[in-house]
Amino acid sequence: MKIAFIGAGIMGRPMAGHLQQAGHELLLVQHRSPLPPELLSAGASARATAREVTAEAEVIILMLPDTPDVETVLFGTGGVAEGLTPGKCVIDMSSIDPIATRRFAARIAEAGCDYVDAPVSGGEVGARNAALTIMCGAEPHVFERVRPLFELMGKNITRVGGVGDGQVAKVANQIIVALNIEAVAEALVFASKAGADPARVREALMGGFAASRVLEVHGERMIKRTFDPGFRIELHQKDLSLALAGARSLGLALPNTASTQQLFSACVAAGGGAKDHSAMVQALERLAGHAVASDAEG
Repeated sequence: MKIAFIGAGIMGRPMAGHLQQAGHELLLVQHRSPLPPELLSAGASARATAREVTAEAEVIILMLPDTPDVETVLFGTGGVAEGLTPGKCVIDMSSIDPIATRRFAARIAEAGCDYVDAPVSGGEVGARNAALTIMCGAEPHVFERVRPLFELMGKNITRVGGVGDGQVAKVANQIIVALNIEAVAEALVFASKAGADPARVREALMGGFAASRVLEVHGERMIKRTFDPGFRIELHQKDLSLALAGARSLGLALPNTASTQQLFSACVAAGGGAKDHSAMVQALERLAGHAVASDAEG
């Protein structure tokens, strides 16, 4: 199958690589990140515009940072929409606004093409290991058509419902992850300030009901100060903005999501937007006047 892949960045690069290793022909166009040389050397072709790769491909996959990026790539000058012909399928694996997703899908359908929203969870590690959780919104027959592609990139693949429902599930996922990161950060700041060894506290908690993947992975990051991004604060901040905007439209209160968003905003204001989202702990450390680790950054 010829697949156009737009957005071969931290997450997209290994995802596209899995498709290529399975024998699919990759067509690439640069978005923000430079085109990965390893994909090009393995046979991927580069084109100048999204329109060009779309015209050649059967399936078009997007893995982009935010809603405006997706809209521009789809409908801007030289965009995907200009290269569509009936029967193609557009798969958006970005994490964006569910309402905008449904609007985009309706415009793609006017060209006689299918649309799937399939945001992912699992971070860079999940992308590299083809172990992503993929949350899909699509008609059943469309989902079954592209499911073999998802199986090359992930392990937990679920059709949540119709178009847009995958994005709803991703927003829900990001609420849970953010609040878990905040809870782990509070716990480790508390433990350290109280004079206990936070590494030993984390080890003890991993054997009890407080155990979680966030405590395992991000708790270790907080202690070891390894904040190179698997998933950037500024992107999680964007996802919580989607959650809070959706909540306003639904007349719904998400109080802990709102307070956690403020901690992400404090990190961004301090210049930490490009750090891993586990670096949220630094906002709590500044409030406490105490760092989890003695060699912590300011």
